[in-house]
Amino acid sequence: MSLNSAEFRRAMGCFATGVTIITVDLDGEVHGMTANAFSSVSLDPPLLLVCVDRSASTHAHLHARKRFGISVLGEDQRAISEFYANPARTHERAESEAGARFDRTSHGTPVLRGSLAYLECCLHSVEQAGDHSIFIAEVEDVMVRDGDPLIFFRGKYRKFGNEVE
Repeated sequence: MSLNSAEFRRAMGCFATGVTIITVDLDGEVHGMTANAFSSVSLDPPLLLVCVDRSASTHAHLHARKRFGISVLGEDQRAISEFYANPARTHERAESEAGARFDRTSHGTPVLRGSLAYLECCLHSVEQAGDHSIFIAEVEDVMVRDGDPLIFFRGKYRKFGNEVE
């Protein structure tokens, strides 16, 4: 059996994920990208990981700043996800084109307004893995609000369904 990247992507698409935006401050401007390769790593200390393609501009920003935010998107934030998933986007147009508005933490880290959860992170370590880097970060602060998540499954955005008992 010979595996190609399209088959691998199709198989991974069977795993439904939430959608996040990684945000980083760079010279007073908000830069970001959509990421669904995101997971908790440890509760004590609180660690998470996010995988970033090494060719993405956010990759270099994370290395440079070492502090970033991860916003978990709600079901009404699809336009923001699509905006930040497009590598040709310009950060200056995030509000006008996608409705993305940001507040700042005491450390200056951008916080996406209206997200279901926000995690402020400080870079712990980086591991190379194929064409991506695995950024492991310590979570320093969180914010959580009510709402339903934006879901990505089989290459499409989905809304949260009914609970299974």
